[in-house]
Amino acid sequence: MNKNSLVLYGITDRTCLPKGKTLAEAVVEAIEGGITMLQLREKELKGEDLLKLAGELQAICRSRNIPFIINDDVELCRIIDADGVHVGQEDMAPEDARKIIGPGKIVGVTAKTVGQAAIACKNGADYLGSGALYGSATKKDAIYMTKETFKEIIRSVDIPVVGIGGINESNASELKGTGAAGIAVVSSIFGQEDIRGAAERLRKTAEKIVG
Repeated sequence: MNKNSLVLYGITDRTCLPKGKTLAEAVVEAIEGGITMLQLREKELKGEDLLKLAGELQAICRSRNIPFIINDDVELCRIIDADGVHVGQEDMAPEDARKIIGPGKIVGVTAKTVGQAAIACKNGADYLGSGALYGSATKKDAIYMTKETFKEIIRSVDIPVVGIGGINESNASELKGTGAAGIAVVSSIFGQEDIRGAAERLRKTAEKIVG
């Protein structure tokens, strides 16, 4: 996995899209604006509906050379041959996910403590997502992570760590100097009327954070 792919990590949420815009349209605009990786996270979708949407977004990402990651659903990742999967602490262990999707795929893991980070790294994670740094508009029960804990996690592992949770244009620059490999955002891109413009501005900030 190219570390630069994590600089501006877009995560989907159809519920926050501007009225009248499809997720496919929003993803195209986000890529044009500068996201470097896309994760499909639509927890209310199942079965054929999820499979169809995944195929549609994967085609968009492949045509624009953007890694396409599936949230939680390791079997869906295998079926459509996505670039990788992201699993939480309550989901499949990274080493088990790797057995299913293969050695050449990306496995990301949510890590909220230094201990979780160490275990994920030991068990084959390619990158970590850590937060919630500023709360979360998409996860109402998200627990805040201090910036110091975030930095401790980054220092404790030798794989890239991405910040997540309530990151927006106003607070993203506060992560400069933490060692973050990038920022993961949902509504700060997909919930904006000007998705492309929001992505462009966040990309510039993200590059300063990791630079």
